Amino acid sequence: MARVPQQIAPLAERVLVIAHRGASAWRPEHTLAGYRKAIEDGADIIEPDLVCTCDGVLVARHENEISGTTNVADLPAFASRRTTRVVDGQTLTGWFTEDFTLAELKTLRARERIPTLRPHNTAWNDQFEIPTFVEVMALAREMSAQTGRAIGLYPETKHPSYFRSLGLPQEESLLQALETHWLHGDAGGPVFIQSFETTNLRALRQRIGKHHPVIRLVQLLGMDDVRPFDWTLQHDTRRYADLMTGDGLHTIAGYAEAIGPDKRALATHPSLVSDAHAAGLLVHPYTFRPENAFLPANLRGPGNDAARHPDGLLAELRGVLEAGIDGLFIDDPALGRQAVEQAMKRP
Repeated sequence: MARVPQQIAPLAERVLVIAHRGASAWRPEHTLAGYRKAIEDGADIIEPDLVCTCDGVLVARHENEISGTTNVADLPAFASRRTTRVVDGQTLTGWFTEDFTLAELKTLRARERIPTLRPHNTAWNDQFEIPTFVEVMALAREMSAQTGRAIGLYPETKHPSYFRSLGLPQEESLLQALETHWLHGDAGGPVFIQSFETTNLRALRQRIGKHHPVIRLVQLLGMDDVRPFDWTLQHDTRRYADLMTGDGLHTIAGYAEAIGPDKRALATHPSLVSDAHAAGLLVHPYTFRPENAFLPANLRGPGNDAARHPDGLLAELRGVLEAGIDGLFIDDPALGRQAVEQAMKRP
């Protein structure tokens, strides 16, 4: 990645270490064990991607197609559930959460999503259940009390237009779960609700009001030539590149408090951080990972794509921290915490 220009300071009081699907470099994604390790390793916030069961329960999975993240394909009892669906314009064949009740999903076990790059994580295969969002919140509350730190939540509504078309609107269930289990008493830290779509964030803004004491909304940004799927449904030809202009960022600021750009956009749009700050938006780029496969070419170390190179990741993080970002999505929260603490010590 090209070096991004240095800015004066982050907009936030402190840079947040956001555990991307847990401590995903060390445990299978979206497991309570992974979230727990992330918090133990210094994460401020844990991030569950949320999808729905057929009985309307929010569960934490990277995608609603779960053949790559669970043992479902090995279970004869669910062989007949294999099907083909079109999700956000892509034809996918496999097993989908919306075809299972929560009780059925609880019989499955999680597996490492990218075993060729993280073979050490396969030692944890088939040991952990699929957690519900309520269980993730309970863990965050437990760890907040245990660590003395207010651990926050960063849920993503996955494929919101798709799930709404099935009669499974995520936003209502999400807000109800937060109201019941998080927003009152000694729950924990802040909540950032993120989405790659725009329509559901605007609707959430109307639901929670212009300012909320706990909840913040985050517009995720894909690469320049990609389009939010709700725009595709609306025959809107704009793309994420249009949201990364000055005018686009001010539009986002009308319904969200932050943006979550792909980390590569910090190089292709060198003024993105300063432009977002000028619009009053926090900047939380994604996703920083320690394996060679995910590092910029000039920061990779010896070994194959799966080889870990912590020094390369720390160098990458130093660059984006100097650019004034306000938080970072990371698969290895311990390294994220190390980088943030080192940045705080520099004059």
